[in-house]
Amino acid sequence: MTEIEDLIQELSPDNRKEVKDFIASLLRKQKPGEGKPLRLSWAGALRQYRNTYTAPELQEQSLSWRSE
Repeated sequence: MTEIEDLIQELSPDNRKEVKDFIASLLRKQKPGEGKPLRLSWAGALRQYRNTYTAPELQEQSLSWRSE
C-alpha cells in the first residue's frame, strides 16, 4: 500500500467516508464543467451598421450603447 492508503486505513469508518467525499469533490473541481451551450441569438444584430462603421468603431460604439 502507498503511504496515503496506510493513513486512510488508520481512520475511523466515518472519517474514511469524509476523505472519500473530499477526494470526490476535488475530482469534480478538477474536471471542466459542462457549461451551457453558447447562445448566438445576437448574431447579425449589428448588420445594419456594417457599411457605417469599421469593426473597431463598431466595437467602441457598441460599448457605449451597453453603458447607456
